[in-house]
Amino acid sequence: MQNFIFNERIEPKKKPVNIRIKNFSEIYEIYNPNEASVQADRCVQCGDPYCHNSCPLHNFIPHWLKTVAERDIELAFKISNESSPFPEIMGRVCPQDRLCEGACTLNEGYGAITIGAIETFITEEGIKKGLRPEFSEKKSGKKVAIIGSGPAGLSCATYLLRFGIEPHIYERADRPGGLMTYGIPNFKLDKRVVQRRIDWLKEAGAQFNLGIEVGKNLEFEELLEGYDAIFIGIGATKPRRAGIENEDAKGAFMAMDFLVNIQKKLFGEEYNKELEAKEKKVVVIGGGDTAMDCVRTAIREGATKAVCAYRRDAASMPGSRKEVKNAQEEGAEFIYNVAPTRILVDDEYKVVGVEFVKTISTITKDGKRKLEIVKNSEFTMEADMVIFALGFENTPLEFLAKNGIETNEWGAIKVDENYETTKPGVYAGGDCYRGAHLVVTASYDGREAAKSISKRLLG
Repeated sequence: MQNFIFNERIEPKKKPVNIRIKNFSEIYEIYNPNEASVQADRCVQCGDPYCHNSCPLHNFIPHWLKTVAERDIELAFKISNESSPFPEIMGRVCPQDRLCEGACTLNEGYGAITIGAIETFITEEGIKKGLRPEFSEKKSGKKVAIIGSGPAGLSCATYLLRFGIEPHIYERADRPGGLMTYGIPNFKLDKRVVQRRIDWLKEAGAQFNLGIEVGKNLEFEELLEGYDAIFIGIGATKPRRAGIENEDAKGAFMAMDFLVNIQKKLFGEEYNKELEAKEKKVVVIGGGDTAMDCVRTAIREGATKAVCAYRRDAASMPGSRKEVKNAQEEGAEFIYNVAPTRILVDDEYKVVGVEFVKTISTITKDGKRKLEIVKNSEFTMEADMVIFALGFENTPLEFLAKNGIETNEWGAIKVDENYETTKPGVYAGGDCYRGAHLVVTASYDGREAAKSISKRLLG
């Protein structure tokens, strides 16, 4: 180990830009065993590993790096899958530069260990060798209803199955996976990878009930009566609006509506052709990973121009640096320190452009950052389609208050240290509890909630 002096950081190969923008296939290749071993062997095996501490799941990163370096894929597979419900997904979608890799001791001077790429390699290579995640063969006879099949719900189901508890998952969409299926584009996460995990859960005893929305075509009270416990993992799906003039014009859309629609198109399902970006000038407003997903999707859709407009400077963008770089490589244009003031429309109320003002960030006396508008800085940009990628909020649900499940001032579900809500026997986790966040934090919540549920049901 500790061969960082002799071996530099080498990221996985990426498909050439001129090829990858023509389809929605994943852009990164997966390491071969030799590449993974060499990169893992760069780890310095810190006594107090910052990568482990900065990972929301607290994955045993140095341990599986060591086993990969030693080419013991079976042990690496077991360690990696122990703390994570689906490490090959985390390796693909986590913003490692802001988490584990960002905290790596080698980050300054030598280049962080390529933790995410190695994490993906471990499971993919293990599957090639016939390895599979393990679930309890002993069944407890207990059943838990899970509302939502996104990362929090599937994580909870994974760990419940490990405890011998049968999860029954209720999902309003036609396919399970939530954000991982409909919200994250294929070029970051192939849907076959998600479906593979779902199939394993089914084989282990998970029951999936699709096209069922609790509170609409299934009463929450029925779940209370029919199950030993309930886990709510419904996410935060209400899009934040810009609050500007004409934001509901024809050709102005919310990010998730756009991404879900394109995914439905790729699935061969019915979709709305008005949300196609082909031969359109597209302006995406926002600076997070969802904004990057939108501009990169628009490019693959055949947009004549894809621009990302962000209100602060480049260094302040909340998304992964890797995703920004990929978007730039693929032809996305970026304009910083601008804020939209209104959508420009024609006589038919169709989008023809966006009016912006320039902004500047200042620091107040108490050290807080303040965004100010630059006077007389208005300018316009032509557009045929505008996509708002401004984040998400919690959707108010009647069945929560009706059943004594309290929410905070932002509509997020209140839970205690055990992830139990104010309704005994009902648990919650993921974005519906912490607000719009990451796949990895939602997965952590699902895991920890499953532990608490199992302790309650099994003692």
